[in-house]
Amino acid sequence: MARLKVAVLISGRGSNLQALIDACADADFPAGIVLVISDVPGVQGLSRAGKAGIPAAVVDGKDFEGRDRFEDALTGTLLEAGPELVCLAGFMRVLGDGFVGRWRGRLINIHPSLLPAFKGVHVHERVVEAGVRISGCTVHFVRPAVDDGPIIVQAAVPVHADDDADALAARVLSQEHRIYPLAVRLIAEGRVRVVDEHVLIDGAAIPEGALVNPVDG
Repeated sequence: MARLKVAVLISGRGSNLQALIDACADADFPAGIVLVISDVPGVQGLSRAGKAGIPAAVVDGKDFEGRDRFEDALTGTLLEAGPELVCLAGFMRVLGDGFVGRWRGRLINIHPSLLPAFKGVHVHERVVEAGVRISGCTVHFVRPAVDDGPIIVQAAVPVHADDDADALAARVLSQEHRIYPLAVRLIAEGRVRVVDEHVLIDGAAIPEGALVNPVDG
């Protein structure tokens, strides 16, 4: 079976990109990265792509007048590589309706909360401030609204009583690195369907039990 062609959009260090690179390095993984694009020059994620021998490009938003021209250039660069799936991995720009519509069903994102809770930025600070006991991360299909769209995979982590935003972020990030490759694999295997804006996954098992926080005794 041919591997699903994946492009990854980044803006920074690319830790989730690295998780995808590591997964795709397995010959049995059903997807491969054909292009990495950063909207910021010189970021660590570009070095990660280069080290892995993956083609990379910079489409710098500062070079364009307005979002539409930037997104036209972004789409043009993507189309040259022919990806079948586009993964946002720390891509720090809000994409317009036109771009999202063009890639509908082929555009996914990872967000560091259990959506639909805590959309937007400064997630971990807000989680700690709110006194939430359980947080996590979500991979979802992208829709025009920010951090919205059918949920593919989620992972939950406990929030510790002494957590600050950095400690919680590290705990959530380790799970991001697990669930993003999982979501890509499920899509590449053709097991993911969207019905009435809900994701159905063929052959998926539901875990037993529950995460309870705190645990008495």
